[in-house]
Amino acid sequence: MEYDSILFLCVANSARSQMAEGLARMRFGDAVRVQSAGSAPSRVNPYAVRALDEVGIDAANHASKHVDTVDPASVDLVITLCAEEECLLFLGDAQRMSWAMPDPDRKREELTDEERLHALGRDGRGTHG
Repeated sequence: MEYDSILFLCVANSARSQMAEGLARMRFGDAVRVQSAGSAPSRVNPYAVRALDEVGIDAANHASKHVDTVDPASVDLVITLCAEEECLLFLGDAQRMSWAMPDPDRKREELTDEERLHALGRDGRGTHG
């Protein structure tokens, strides 16, 4: 099935959904409308921006957005990326998929810059991404 519009959702719209948005835009170009949002948006994770930059995606101007700013009628497919957190419910008729993955931000851990980039899938072998 082909989709005209995809929405990636997670809680903070900080890393997982931002990276998915950037990668999907690179993959689909203008053929598919790609958006991301969260139930409790915060800020775009600077390590996510750096990881995307390493694969040629400029996410410097990405912003964390609330799911309430997305028109449900404009979305064909919703992909939730939440794992250990409670994922939000998106109202609308869109098909839903869950690609559950742990939050790569790992705020509670003392990590080096390299470890944070690796957690975001920097080299394609990271545990998350």
